[in-house]
Formats: sequence, C-alpha cells, structure tokens
Amino acid sequence: MTASTRTHRRVLLIRHGQTEWSLSDRHTGRTDIALTAKGEHDAAALQGVTDRLGMFDPYVIVSPRRRAQRTAELAGLVADEVSDLVAEWDYGDYEGLTRVQIHADHDPGWAIWTSGAPQGESVQQMTQRVDEAVRVVDARLETSDVVIVSHGHLSRSFICRFLGWPIAQGANIDLRPAGTAMLADVAGDRRMTHLVGPEGASLSTTAL
Repeated sequence: MTASTRTHRRVLLIRHGQTEWSLSDRHTGRTDIALTAKGEHDAAALQGVTDRLGMFDPYVIVSPRRRAQRTAELAGLVADEVSDLVAEWDYGDYEGLTRVQIHADHDPGWAIWTSGAPQGESVQQMTQRVDEAVRVVDARLETSDVVIVSHGHLSRSFICRFLGWPIAQGANIDLRPAGTAMLADVAGDRRMTHLVGPEGASLSTTAL
C-alpha cells in the first residue's frame, strides 16, 4: 500500500496514563505531573498498538506535558513533533480543582464544555486551537496516518471537531487514562471507529 492508494486515513488518539490528579478527578491542564504506577503499567500495555491496528507509516504528535511524553515513551512511540496545539485545556482558576469543588465553591452550573475556564481558555478559544490541530493533521493524512498522545479534554475536543461536531459534544465521549480512540476518513466520510481503554477494555460513549 502507498499513500496514494490508501482508502482509509486514520488518526489514533491516546490519552496519557493515570496520574494522582486524574485518579482524584482534579482538572490537570498546565500542571506537569507524573504518572502513577498504574499509569505507567497501562501506558506500557500500549506497546505495539500501531502495528496491531495496521496503521500506515504513523506520524506521532505528542503534547509537551511530561505525562503525555512518558506515556508515548512507555508505549514505544517516538515523537515526530511536540506541539502545544495538543496540550490540555487551560483550566485557569480551576486548575487542580474537581468539578464537585467548582460546583460547591464557584458555579453550580459549570461545565467546561459550555462555560470554559475563567482566566483559562474559553470554549471559543479551545475550538479555534483544536481546529488548527485538525488542519495540521488533515495535511499530514495526505502522506501518513497520525497518532496524537495527549489528554482527556483535548482528545475529546479533537474527536468532535474532526467529525464536524460542536466541541460541547465532547461531554458525551468517555476516554479514560491510557485509553485510545480511532478516527477514520474514508473518501471524505468521517467516523469514530473504536473507543478502548485502557488496552483491552471496551468503553461506551457516555457522559462523565
């Protein structure tokens, strides 16, 4: 198979492995935090995932955060590009807080998908950034499949914009630490073809 004969152009999204903050549901954007022992184990279980999925000459884009960098390393993936475009949502004043804390102490109706983050990224800003990431990936898909090792909200946002959905639809996608989601472009028809995570555990697409 050559780039010109490919009928399926695919993007594999990998969320970083578990951290202490993801375990306790704390919003982790700019904070550079390490993986837990489970996070490292689950990331290592991803070794060979691109071969198992039969990806074509995968080009690997990784977030600059060390939890994503370490996940890629343990999965045996070498970054072709480290990009701020796939860094996690900037949670601003809500960095390190859980949604329960935010509802109790700040805004009982808050959701990142509709409200954005005070002193962080708005929904519009996040949409613009993810749209740029989609444009970069679209160009790369002309010659290779793409792997993005990133974060929960970023990956769910990317899925939405790649498929042409409003970013708020990300609330209805459940991508767990060390989970993967596959997107495919088949002659211009875009779809999500699987959602798995951690390796070997199937997930439904329900809201968190």
